[in-house]
Amino acid sequence: MMDKDKLSPQGFSQVGEPPLLHGGKLKDRHIAMIALGGVIGAGLFIGSSAAIAAAGPAILLTYMGTGLLVVIVIRMLGEMLLARPGIGTFIDCIRTAHGNWAGFLSGWLYWLFWVVTIGAEAIGGAIAMQDWVNLPVWVLAPFLIIAVNLINLVSVRVFGECEFWLSLIKVATIIAFCALGLLSLSHFVGPHPKIIHNVFNHDGLFPHGWGAILATVPTVLFSMIGSESATVAAAESENAEENLARVTRTIGVRVTLFYLLSVVLILTLVPWTSIEPGYSPFVTVMRHIGVPGAATLMQIVVFTAILSCLNSSIYITSRTLLGLAELHDAPKWFATLSRSHVPQRAVTFSSLIGLVVAFCSILSPKLIFAFLLGATGAVMLLIYGLIVSSHRVFRLADPQNRVFTLPFGTVLNLGTLAAIGLVVIAMLVQADGRQTIIASLVSVAAILGLYALCRKGR
Repeated sequence: MMDKDKLSPQGFSQVGEPPLLHGGKLKDRHIAMIALGGVIGAGLFIGSSAAIAAAGPAILLTYMGTGLLVVIVIRMLGEMLLARPGIGTFIDCIRTAHGNWAGFLSGWLYWLFWVVTIGAEAIGGAIAMQDWVNLPVWVLAPFLIIAVNLINLVSVRVFGECEFWLSLIKVATIIAFCALGLLSLSHFVGPHPKIIHNVFNHDGLFPHGWGAILATVPTVLFSMIGSESATVAAAESENAEENLARVTRTIGVRVTLFYLLSVVLILTLVPWTSIEPGYSPFVTVMRHIGVPGAATLMQIVVFTAILSCLNSSIYITSRTLLGLAELHDAPKWFATLSRSHVPQRAVTFSSLIGLVVAFCSILSPKLIFAFLLGATGAVMLLIYGLIVSSHRVFRLADPQNRVFTLPFGTVLNLGTLAAIGLVVIAMLVQADGRQTIIASLVSVAAILGLYALCRKGR
């Protein structure tokens, strides 16, 4: 395993630069919908209930600040990818900026995060299916993983088509909800909402104090994580460079607008005190307006969101493992492609590990599975921090490149890193958050130890 040459203003090191992704089978419409629907999931449809209940109307400030952080990070990622066409994904950007150790660390942490997500989403989907199918979770969870695994094994085009329609359902649901909410605010449908009463007459804008804004940041941020995954798919599309530019420039803003508009409508249409943690606030609003079968409809949408996340998770883990194998950071065995340009071994292995995670949830939910969730719960904060610091290295090494258009330069880089540090502080203040940080540090230490062993072996 070679050391990376030092970056200089005259150019970037070529060590660690991966070959281009194979295939080029995803169409522009696939990328557009994957990017838009990739981060709209159960975190918004259900998870937002806990955040609203914890902070009240002040949660809007949390969504605004967190959304801005996501927009900035994704824009920085886009600038790096556009500055070096063909470099690959954000993991390769991190490797180029900080060295092989950072590429190894971020790649395996990212794979670990999404492989645990495979297991978690399979369990969530199995529980949702039990309302329709009278079978135990240990039967339904493997069935979902195997079914989605087969979708990914056929071809990237089949994956893209399935993800397109799954994402379309989520996006259409949000648009329909927003349209219905605006019609209700305009007194065209449902009972006339008492906006002032709903927002101000339940202990004001800050019912739980200013601290609740910071305390809910981790919940909101983790519901938005996933925007960067669209760059992995974009690199495997027919118009990779154009799609990368479009995705990274618009995804953050679009997703933030979806989240913000949805939360604003929820807060104005019903009293925030009527929102129950763990129960979809969308259902609460739709029932208030008088939409028949609201609970059943949202149950279907949530199940669709789970399938979409499971589908994307298997795709992301397989491509991440493929990239690591091509750079000798994973066994070369995983770098083999099928005739349809699919890394079948990487897909199958990631799915199997996800299946193991799912069974850990069934057999040891409070010990092994809880540790796995904690061990990956904060790794994305480290990865986002590495993306921001890599952007600073790229920009300083190539100051004449017109791609770097974000304002304030170093100030913005340092400010974004400080914001990520603030999220860590918010987690450390809470008991569950502290456990997550500690468990995630164990993951980081283990992977760095593995890197040291691999380097010594070579």
